[in-house]
Amino acid sequence: MKVKDVCEKYGLPDQIVQVLEKSGITTLYPPQVDAIKKGALSEKNLVLAVPTASGKTLVAEFCMLKSVLKGSGKCLYIVPLRALASEKYDEFKEKYGPLGVKVGISTGDFDVADPRLARYDILVATSEKVDSLLRHRAKWLADVISVVVLDEVHLIDDPGRGPTLEILTARLRQVNPKLQVLALSATIKNADEIAEWLGAELVKSEWRPVPLKKGVYHDEKIKFDDGSKRVVSTEVGDDLGALAIDTVREGGQALVFVSTRRSAQAAATLIAKYVRGTLATTEREQLAAVAKAVEGALGEPTRTCRQLADCVRQGVAFHHAGLHHAQRKAVEDAFRKNLIKVICATPTLAAGVNLPSRRTIIRDYRRYVEPYGLVFIPVLEFHQMAGRAGRPQYDEYGEAVVIAHSRREVEALFKEFIRAEPERITSKLATEPALRAHVLAAIAAGYVSDAGGLLEFMGHTFFAYQYSVGDVERVVQRVLDFLEREEMIRRQGELLLATPFGERVSRLYIDPLSAVVLRDGIKSIATKEPTELSLLHLICHTPDMGLLYLRRNDYSDLELIYLDHADELLTPIPDPQREPDRFEGLLAELKTAQMIQAWIDEVKEDDIHERFGIGAGDIRRSADTAEWLLYAAHELASLFKVRVALAPLRKLHERVRHGVREELLELVRLRGIGRVRGRSLFRAGYRKLADIERATQEELARVPYIGPEIAKSIKRQVEQEINNEKLSAT
Repeated sequence: MKVKDVCEKYGLPDQIVQVLEKSGITTLYPPQVDAIKKGALSEKNLVLAVPTASGKTLVAEFCMLKSVLKGSGKCLYIVPLRALASEKYDEFKEKYGPLGVKVGISTGDFDVADPRLARYDILVATSEKVDSLLRHRAKWLADVISVVVLDEVHLIDDPGRGPTLEILTARLRQVNPKLQVLALSATIKNADEIAEWLGAELVKSEWRPVPLKKGVYHDEKIKFDDGSKRVVSTEVGDDLGALAIDTVREGGQALVFVSTRRSAQAAATLIAKYVRGTLATTEREQLAAVAKAVEGALGEPTRTCRQLADCVRQGVAFHHAGLHHAQRKAVEDAFRKNLIKVICATPTLAAGVNLPSRRTIIRDYRRYVEPYGLVFIPVLEFHQMAGRAGRPQYDEYGEAVVIAHSRREVEALFKEFIRAEPERITSKLATEPALRAHVLAAIAAGYVSDAGGLLEFMGHTFFAYQYSVGDVERVVQRVLDFLEREEMIRRQGELLLATPFGERVSRLYIDPLSAVVLRDGIKSIATKEPTELSLLHLICHTPDMGLLYLRRNDYSDLELIYLDHADELLTPIPDPQREPDRFEGLLAELKTAQMIQAWIDEVKEDDIHERFGIGAGDIRRSADTAEWLLYAAHELASLFKVRVALAPLRKLHERVRHGVREELLELVRLRGIGRVRGRSLFRAGYRKLADIERATQEELARVPYIGPEIAKSIKRQVEQEINNEKLSAT
């Protein structure tokens, strides 16, 4: 079936044909044809469970364009990760912007309804952002959306993200029963159950544009599932290096999956020495520019920045959540341009952005899980990694290769992974931590008004489809009791009503248990003057704050810090003898609070990395969470009229946002000025905006880390701000 025929049949403009032809798409793939035949362009709900790169997204694009260009309504494209949102936003905007389609993106700021988002024809958003909009009673969302796309819908199985995706799907269908739902996933075992739950047609296929061969490597040979074999003949003694360089020498690219960040960095460093000799002069020049970008992404390079830059110069990179997002994006872009030949990554890459390769190499197929020790990774995870093999328009076939450590393991790996079906997707909704926030949100936003309505709504979830409402009823009742006890809701006869506290907590998008911790800690401030550490420890005591791991040599130092600061803390102190587990949790909270304190004290990121064992990406994720919890604490302090806490919380919130000491707050509010440039200006004598106003652009440009462009920008900003102040004064 031709793209032109589809557009003619469904009355879509010829410009779509031209846009897709420019992308090299003229004919539909078999799964796409199946989707059209099953009613994708006739407003039918659809579940597409087909392999990576088999055209799921294009089906969704057709449905969205039909809705937008024929005036039926706007569209929502929901993704699990911010990186994936950015990728889809860039792709849709480039392709369909010329058609007059307004594409928008929204991934942050959970305390705003933001009706401006309604002006976009296609809005790309994370599931958390959409959930937040629904909590803010974003009526425009229900009124204007006609198509919703659920990308990576199998993540309903994820204990962290799954409940939010499941609830918002049920909620969107509740507020807009006519909504067309398109659920996209790689092949999953029980896609038929998801289709039945959504009242959708199922398109399930193993077809791929680039065939995939899966095999096991041992003793310089790959044995594939189609019976073929390949001898990997190189002078490289290391298995990983041999498979990687074998791929590169044939003009391909490789993704290497290992279990830990440290392993990813070590593997990239190892492989780089083999790959560097294969690079052309022009590639070396372009890679040098990429290396410069990743090394300078933080302002002050860390050891990890330098290691990554060194690998990139040699055509290899590592990729994990400890990197800054700008570094990950630079690596991904260079890989797509075929400059970087090999990426060594942790499994998070497999579920994230689209990076196809000639060969996927899976070295670590076991993971340490308490209390079992080393266990096989899930088969679904293996398929996610394997599915990245095969570059459309470049490769005749892709290869997914698992490395066996002995001859006996070869057949075991075929049985456990190559021939195995992925696990059944199951709902993770019916736990108190998952339901606390969602039950409160349903009541606070007015989606349900009594216990019967709440249970009726729960009956529309995937959990109720797989099990029964009765199975979730007991958990819901416990959650309602908790919310009533903590005065977030009140009962008025049969009615369930949110209190002002409950409404604020729901809109702040924090766990109600976190709100209880913050409320109780803030109220104690009335009798206890807060310190920086006490406020930072308070937010680290909440379930929303991810804690740092305790290393063996941490305990003695943290116990001394506890003894020195116990009187400052705003939370109950566990007895080390009677409650050893809770006391250990307190030490982890103190360690995390200390890390954030190091961040706002402008400790170099390299030193934070060495001291706490975390990367730039971890520092910023922790800082982002801390910033949000400090904002929430400030809002709750305002609600409960604890005025003595307002100024310290507001100031600490700003410092965590920028990672600076208090004296830099005025400078870092300028665009382009962060902790490194701000400190550099301060040391050069530019301590206030007035100092910058008096300086010439040339003088500012001579300050380390500033330069002509930044100098020009900040001069313009300061002049604009001072002019605005003068206008306000008159």
